[in-house]
Amino acid sequence: MSVQLLMTAFGLVLIIEGLGPLLFPNKWQKYLFELSTQKQNVLRRLGGSLVTAGIILLIIF
Repeated sequence: MSVQLLMTAFGLVLIIEGLGPLLFPNKWQKYLFELSTQKQNVLRRLGGSLVTAGIILLIIF
């Protein structure tokens, strides 16, 4: 895997992650407030699920 491919993937992640706050700042702020009130184990499960989904996508594609 080349550095250029990793930087391209990282750039796409930043673009996708930035669309929420750019287009819907009020909803994004409410979403972050809701996340901040969750228990740690809920956040860990969410993070673990996202990491697992990402690994599966990397294996498949």
